[in-house]
Amino acid sequence: MKIYLDVCCLNRPFDDHQQDRVRLESEAVLTILTRCQAKTYTLLNSEVIDVEISKIPDNDRQEKVRLLSSISQNYLVVNEKIERRASEIQELSFRPYDALHIACAEMARADAFLTTDDRLLHKAANRKHFLKVRLENPVKWLMEDIGR
Repeated sequence: MKIYLDVCCLNRPFDDHQQDRVRLESEAVLTILTRCQAKTYTLLNSEVIDVEISKIPDNDRQEKVRLLSSISQNYLVVNEKIERRASEIQELSFRPYDALHIACAEMARADAFLTTDDRLLHKAANRKHFLKVRLENPVKWLMEDIGR
């Protein structure tokens, strides 16, 4: 099973865990990453993820997030086809980075694109007929996968 974690997921383990939601999402992300290391899932990475990580202002956090992303088994370089698809996705009012992430996940034929961004999830749910990858919150997705 191929999984694309966006940068907000990769950041989640380093967020403040006082809120139940943040703590649950962090545990889900860490469980998913552990399963990727065990090769139960395949973690996808992309040039877009690397660029977004490089923009994290806190150098310590940036390095920790980069370390998490480094366990990936597949790496996508943005090409013309991904850029074209990202442009189509942007026309649906997705932000540029979100559109590029989605296009990369689609190109890699990811089984799931996981994010903790509620706004992105809401937008994707309203446009799911146009997207070729399922966008989901990591907690919800992991609970469904465990239940299979």
